[in-house]
Amino acid sequence: MRSRLLAAAAAVAVLTGGCGAGDDWSRPHEKPTPAGTLGAGFHDPATPPSPEATITPRPGSWDEVGPPSGYRVVLLTTGQDAQTRTLVDAVTQWAQAEDVSLRTVTAAAPEEFVERITDAIDLEPDLVISAGNALVDPLALVSASHLDQQFLVVGAELAEPTENVTAADWTGASFRGEGLGMSSAYDPATFTPERAGRAVRAGVAAVLNGLTGIVVWLG
Repeated sequence: MRSRLLAAAAAVAVLTGGCGAGDDWSRPHEKPTPAGTLGAGFHDPATPPSPEATITPRPGSWDEVGPPSGYRVVLLTTGQDAQTRTLVDAVTQWAQAEDVSLRTVTAAAPEEFVERITDAIDLEPDLVISAGNALVDPLALVSASHLDQQFLVVGAELAEPTENVTAADWTGASFRGEGLGMSSAYDPATFTPERAGRAVRAGVAAVLNGLTGIVVWLG
């Protein structure tokens, strides 16, 4: 595994380190478990959400859930629009607050998207968080072939996600791929730091609790 990690790191010129720099990712670690528990209203435990379902958690029901220290995350991103920058900032700030070991893979051009997604997977993180609408279609192409890798899409969603792709979305952030086009409800002004931060935390809480392949809808 070490050779795979080193090769991936060497191949990605745009890969940058982040929080938790003391973790060199060269050794396996235990399967992550959530720190804290979900509050009432996150979902109905009696009827767990089915694949591709949408849940609307009660606001704040994820507040007591966090990742374990050293949780390994790759932030996969593309684009310099204001919405994407807001999402990237939200992930970075969350990682700093939660002692997450964060690495970033940036795809500079469309012809790089699939390769950069593969680079992110090859790093074998606990979670890949995707920020940037242009990554939605390439993720749909690649993620289905890597069911052992968990993905979280923030501020967008896949039209037909597999069980390993979770989305955290809200009214105004409704992009689902080029084939479907932009919804009339899409509103760049809804990409606020506060809402992006809630999406990251609620989405990660769902993944850590095994509620994957769904849309976490924040309203």
